[in-house]
Amino acid sequence: MSEDPSTRGEVPKTQNAPKATFLRSMRIVAWGFLGVRKNSKYHEDLGQANPFHLIIAAFLGVLVFIGVLLLAVKWAVSGT
Repeated sequence: MSEDPSTRGEVPKTQNAPKATFLRSMRIVAWGFLGVRKNSKYHEDLGQANPFHLIIAAFLGVLVFIGVLLLAVKWAVSGT
């Protein structure tokens, strides 16, 4: 017989954990680029992340990083 978790004083996991949104995945990737995240928060984030969102967010992050580098090089070479 299956009991309702609320009758035993427990909170169901779906209500306790935040949703895996694309914005959350972008934040996880940004912290990964910086490399300054507490280990406990890192594991907490990975437990709540959608792998597909992380792959897309990482790809977009790399594209933005490369774009910024190209703009910096173009600016440095132009001499202005």
